[in-house]
Amino acid sequence: MTASTDDRDVVDVLTTDHHEVLDLVGRIPTAGAAERRDMADTVIAELMRHSVAEEMYVYPAMREHLPDGEAAVQDDLEEHQQLVEVMKELEGVDSADPRFLEVLGRLEGVLRHHVSDEETEQFPQLRARLPREQLVEIGRKVETAKKAAPTRPHPSAPHSALFHKTLGPGIGMVDRLRDALTGRSRNT
Repeated sequence: MTASTDDRDVVDVLTTDHHEVLDLVGRIPTAGAAERRDMADTVIAELMRHSVAEEMYVYPAMREHLPDGEAAVQDDLEEHQQLVEVMKELEGVDSADPRFLEVLGRLEGVLRHHVSDEETEQFPQLRARLPREQLVEIGRKVETAKKAAPTRPHPSAPHSALFHKTLGPGIGMVDRLRDALTGRSRNT
């Protein structure tokens, strides 16, 4: 969502994403029904991009450099799957339906837990164990990956770096074409 990572490391990039998306989620309940839908679609697109980029570049670094990195990544992947499933459900609920806010609340709950784990535990550990230059390089890769990543939830797609690097850009292209044709998330 933010333009440049020239001097920002991956922790700064991902933390900014977290705060921007959580801010947008917090504004949705007070918006009108049509604006709610647009805002929710933007949240979904940004979360998908963010999650795919994390899975491609951040989780491999966590596996390699964090104590219990594999367990942390497995937990994060499970939370990503929960987010994808709730986002898919949110896509299917009309924004004027009272269930819309209930589903949005569930999305916010899973997201806040995920963000808390990353920002209080995992990100500080990454910063402590990786040189700044490597963190900045991962940040650049994350920003590049977000540009090609899918913008819609695909609950049956695997959460692996290999999948995202080989098939993800094609899925992302199809998603962006669908977005353009339907007028969804014109600002993403």
